[in-house]
Amino acid sequence: MTRIAVVTGSTRDGRKNRQVAEWVVAQGQQRDDAEFELVDIADYRLPLLGEPGSEQALGSAKEFSARMDEFDGFIFVTPEYNHSVSPALSNALSYLKPELANKAAGIVSYGSAFGARAVEHLRGILSELQIAHVQKTGMFSLFIDFKDGQFAPSELQASSVVPVFDQVVRWARALATVRSEAAVA
Repeated sequence: MTRIAVVTGSTRDGRKNRQVAEWVVAQGQQRDDAEFELVDIADYRLPLLGEPGSEQALGSAKEFSARMDEFDGFIFVTPEYNHSVSPALSNALSYLKPELANKAAGIVSYGSAFGARAVEHLRGILSELQIAHVQKTGMFSLFIDFKDGQFAPSELQASSVVPVFDQVVRWARALATVRSEAAVA
C-alpha cells in the first residue's frame, strides 16, 4: 500500500498547524488507495541546522530521517509566515535529502492570502530536494476557515484537498518505479 506522510509545518506554541494536519490525515484516511499518517516535526525537536548544539541532536535528526524515509509521498501542511514557509519547516527539510528524492509531494497551506506565497517558496525548496511536487494545492484562509481559533474549513476549501490526494497518490506510485530503477543502477 502506498504510504503518504502528512507533515506539519510549524512547531510554534499555540499553533493552528497541527489542527489542519490532523484534519488532512482524517480526510486521507477516508480513501482506500493509500495510507495517510501524521508526522509532526515538533516531535523531533530539531535544532537549527549548523548551530552550536546541533551535534547533540543527531539522534533526533536520524530518527526524523528514518521516519521520513518510510514514506512514498508527502503532503506538507504549511502556514504562511512573513510571506514564506515557517522557519521550522525550512529547517526540518534541511536535515533531509535522500529520504525525499524521487518521491511525490503535495502542499496544503493556510494564511491571510490562503498561504499562496508560502506554497511558492516551498515549491522551490522541494525542487532542490528532488521531490516531484504536484500542481494541485489545498488552500485555506485564516479569515474564513477558522472559527474561534479552531479549524473549520468551508465546504469549497475542504474540497480543494481531493485533487491533491489524487495527484500525490498517483505520482507516488509512479515514482516507486523510478526509485527501484535508481537502486539497481
